[in-house]
Amino acid sequence: MRFIKLLLLLTISWLNISAQQKIWSSKQANDWYKKQGWLVGANFLPSTAINQLEMWQAETFDKATIDKELGWAASIGMNVMRVYLHDLAWKADASGFKQRMDEFLVIADKHKIKILFCIFDDCWNPDAKIGQQPEPRPGVHNSGWVRSPNKETHDDITQWNYLEEYVKDILTRFKNDKRILMWDLYNEPANSGYGMGSFPLLKKVFEWAWAVRPSQPLTVGIWFMEYPEINKYQLEHSDVISFHNYSDTNSLKKAIDSLQKTGRPVICTEYMARTNNSKFITHLPVFKRTHVGAINWGLVSGKSNTIFPWESKEGSPEPNPWFHDIFRKDGTAFDKKEVEIIKQLTGKK
Repeated sequence: MRFIKLLLLLTISWLNISAQQKIWSSKQANDWYKKQGWLVGANFLPSTAINQLEMWQAETFDKATIDKELGWAASIGMNVMRVYLHDLAWKADASGFKQRMDEFLVIADKHKIKILFCIFDDCWNPDAKIGQQPEPRPGVHNSGWVRSPNKETHDDITQWNYLEEYVKDILTRFKNDKRILMWDLYNEPANSGYGMGSFPLLKKVFEWAWAVRPSQPLTVGIWFMEYPEINKYQLEHSDVISFHNYSDTNSLKKAIDSLQKTGRPVICTEYMARTNNSKFITHLPVFKRTHVGAINWGLVSGKSNTIFPWESKEGSPEPNPWFHDIFRKDGTAFDKKEVEIIKQLTGKK
């Protein structure tokens, strides 16, 4: 019995060591970060897409709009975009999906923009389907955004074999691609009422990513405080620390101060909600001073309706100020002063 217990302890210790070897050291992470310069960008969805599927499916993959809108981002000094993928787009057409990812990277690289791909997401509508996507509900924030995987798959571990194939296939294909800055493995795990039900998939996506161990860093962002066990896991297993903050500067400064104590680089992968006092004029100087990457939500106002706040009702008039986003569809800025501030801080002015 003692031998069995000893063997079990040794096995657990070996597994822990094995996992740790898959995670970058703090030195490796900081050496990588020093080469990047100050990262400034946005969460990107072309204005002609309502969600991830409409962005990536062959019938609606809009290279012309992507090129134009990434050009606007580059014109104000942005050098990184966070972009969501979707497992169903891969499941329907794996080779075509990877080809479109490559085409997207070609466009981004032309504009000297690196990409942070996000793989899973627990936010918004639960029942994603391949094919034609719904039209936006006027005035409703993110009325067509879909979770990845959908709720049925998320809740059924027997369906995760294809999720494993998806993650490993994507990471293997692009694991040494220098156009990719980083991989965000899972956006806001536990959102949409999933709670601790998302913890098993969170652990699995790290395991699947470690099996490939891409050359780019891995992360999952801190976004809430209700489930400290999940937060702890994310912090201990991310190569680079990322987080979301849609609150005022006091909240932002506290978050940065706390997360920088990990000794790893810190990147904010979601911020900027004007009516929540999360603004470019207040927040970008803080990010620059602390050398924290800054990726706001939204670039161009479009089918996602993210100029409207989270709780907006159908038929709401255009808000003033906008909640998210920087540009209108014609390339003019919602607020010219904001754009001037961004350009000034990024060195484009």
